[in-house]
Amino acid sequence: MAFLRGLQTGLLQYRVIGVQESSYLLGSSRRYSSVSNVPELYSQTISSWLCKSHGSLPWAHASTTTFRSSMAVKSLVFFNDKRFATTGVKAPAQARQMGALKVSMLSPGFIYEPYAPREAIPFWRRWFTRDGWRRTKEDIILELKSAYAIAKLRKSGYSKQKFYKEAVDLYKEINILMANGDKTSIRKAVTEKMYSALKNEIKQRESVWSGVYWELVEPIIKIRTLRARLIGVDRNDLNKLFVQLTLEFLAKQKFEAYDSKGAVVAGDKNKEVLVRDIWVFEKSLFHPGAYWRLCGRIKI
Repeated sequence: MAFLRGLQTGLLQYRVIGVQESSYLLGSSRRYSSVSNVPELYSQTISSWLCKSHGSLPWAHASTTTFRSSMAVKSLVFFNDKRFATTGVKAPAQARQMGALKVSMLSPGFIYEPYAPREAIPFWRRWFTRDGWRRTKEDIILELKSAYAIAKLRKSGYSKQKFYKEAVDLYKEINILMANGDKTSIRKAVTEKMYSALKNEIKQRESVWSGVYWELVEPIIKIRTLRARLIGVDRNDLNKLFVQLTLEFLAKQKFEAYDSKGAVVAGDKNKEVLVRDIWVFEKSLFHPGAYWRLCGRIKI
């Protein structure tokens, strides 16, 4: 009975919020192609890129850049018109020495509650077992958090259509800059910690391949929001927030890698490869002129 009362309360609060992002799963998408003569160091990476769904760029060393940080001190969840999911964050020591103004402009440096697909459960188990009730409650709470974050974001002028266009442009731009090894230009499009990770990926790739060709086949097949979260950076001011939106991209791409002599060693730019990526974008809600940046990629 306690669960049912909690469920009724959650549903009522969900209606009050009045905002819900689409969360219907496409199902697992795969990447198809063939690769030959790939250096041993990168054979596993390319295999993963072509055959699995993950969050790494196609030419990067296989690794997850989902950032979990010890800076997250405490998480409190509230569902009303005044309080919401926040995480207290302690800025890095170097940033604290730069003064309060500089600290407030830094990214939190981690992904708050990284997205992970939820295992489907049968109807009878969901509604007629204790575990099912618990799971239903958890699912509703996750949706409420996303709905509240989107509602808060819309107060700042958020438009899903406009954001999706911007996200696709960023997705294309970052991939091209990575392929070109342009560390300078990519800095503005990503957060501080993400920039450090991408620099390492470029360095690792350049140690094996001399050049890379990458192309996005437009229009993109599918883009959708998987999760939205708010991160508070000041316990004394609940308006100082960062918002993180986790997006799924389903797109066709072309990829080819070259050795120092210009010979093709991986991929085929004449073939289209179906790619599924999950990227997390972040934006400050309290800095004038703030813009969206990539803060992480999630490996599924």
